[in-house]
Amino acid sequence: MRARRAALPVVALLVALTAGCAHHDGASPKTPSASGTPSGYAEMQKKADAAESAAAAADRDAARDGN
Repeated sequence: MRARRAALPVVALLVALTAGCAHHDGASPKTPSASGTPSGYAEMQKKADAAESAAAAADRDAARDGN
């Protein structure tokens, strides 16, 4: 069970990085955002939050099951 808990943050990070970089076709961004945050950051943050929420739910389920 510890391996599963350790793997969840890694998976969340990979999902966030993939979501943030998937639309990028070059070595540098085309146009920097006026606010200083990269394009697609809000979507990447939502996916990272969802992954963290799923990890927390898995931890609660595991604790409830006694594992």
